[in-house]
Amino acid sequence: MQTLKRVLAGPWVPPELGKLPYLWAFSLTFMLWQYFFVPPRAIELVMFGVTAVLFLPLYLYSFWAEGRAAILCIALTCLIGVIWIPYNTGAGTLFVFAAGMCGRLSPGRNAYRMLAAVLGLATVGGYLLSPIGKTFLLAPWIIGVAVGLGSIMESEQRAARRQLLRKQEEVEHIARIAERERISRDLHDLLGHSLSLIALKAELASKLAGRDLEACKREIGDIETTARRALAEVRTAVTGYRDSGLSGALASARASLAAAGVELREDVPPHFLHGALAAGQEHVLALALREAVTNVVRHAGATRCTVKLALEGQEAVLRVADDGDRLPAGGEVRAGNGLSGMRERAASVGGRLAIAVDKGMRLELRLPVKESKETACPRI
Repeated sequence: MQTLKRVLAGPWVPPELGKLPYLWAFSLTFMLWQYFFVPPRAIELVMFGVTAVLFLPLYLYSFWAEGRAAILCIALTCLIGVIWIPYNTGAGTLFVFAAGMCGRLSPGRNAYRMLAAVLGLATVGGYLLSPIGKTFLLAPWIIGVAVGLGSIMESEQRAARRQLLRKQEEVEHIARIAERERISRDLHDLLGHSLSLIALKAELASKLAGRDLEACKREIGDIETTARRALAEVRTAVTGYRDSGLSGALASARASLAAAGVELREDVPPHFLHGALAAGQEHVLALALREAVTNVVRHAGATRCTVKLALEGQEAVLRVADDGDRLPAGGEVRAGNGLSGMRERAASVGGRLAIAVDKGMRLELRLPVKESKETACPRI
């Protein structure tokens, strides 16, 4: 009933089929061809009027029908064709319509079986009831086979296109989720680092306010600079680009550690800062360095931090270690959003992250690297 109401309300045929089904409906007029040579009897005129009234809605409904409803449409169309065989040589047109309706069945095997049944019924009816015998079979077998096969193959193609569209929608949905997760991780790392630095600078400025006004002004200027840089980084994170890369992350790490009174021991060869790594790998390393330094500043209680980046075999290895005493040696590190995001980013490029506590926390991030001749890095 719902399908019937939809047909009555319109559109009468599925929009993706366009206007062609309405043009095909005029094929029913082929039944009038013989009346150019033989005057129609009254019963035939009445029959044609009743056929038009019954068949045209059935024909339109068949474009929406599936399964048993489609079989019923095919059966009723064949029944009308059988009734017309003794009276009209163009009755084979109805079997052509029935053959075209076979495309509504799925899977394909059922459609081909139904097409064979339609042709078989047309053959038996032509032999037994048609006044022109074998000649009646020309339309069902020549036109009907072509129309039926074409309808079935077109239906299969439409089903394949619908499935492809669904998969594309799923891929787009997964991509949107991945992008949201990427932005969430990046914003956590970027804002966590920048806000920690701003908090330290603000605390230092408040201490200097009554003692050294010039130093206090410098700290407030640094707070403004850091805030503006954080805003710019958030914007670039949303668009998915990084201009500063490792060099920017190192500069930010120096500023954060200096503000927190933590000595930085840095061992990063210059070639890593000038295109030695792919953009995606540099992005992962830069954010990992930001998050690691943020953890040192906020949680470690350290006085010294070591940052080392090197190429070992076919891997770029980032090591960040501190001498903090807030975690017992051999203790377990609870992974928050920052560390979890770091693991996920590393895994996305085939890398791995290891964390240990031994006289401070030690973080080691390994990423596979394919060297190029132009940017080959010295090994250690």
